[in-house]
Amino acid sequence: MNWDQIEGNWKQFKGEAQTQWGKLTNDDLDVVQGNRQKLEGKLQERYGYAEEEAKREVDDFMARH
Repeated sequence: MNWDQIEGNWKQFKGEAQTQWGKLTNDDLDVVQGNRQKLEGKLQERYGYAEEEAKREVDDFMARH
C-alpha cells in the first residue's frame, strides 16, 4: 500500500496509528489528517525520534498495511 491510499482513508487508519503510537493523542492524529510529514513531525515531538527514525517508523507502518 502506498501513502496516498493511507492518506485517502485516514479515518480508517487513524485507530491503527493510535494503537501503533500510543503517545499520539486523538488531537495529534486529527492535526495529521493523513499527512505523512505531519505524522513524522508528531512522532519526533512525542517520542523524541530523529528525523530518519520517524521516517523508518512510518515506512514500517505503511509496509504492514
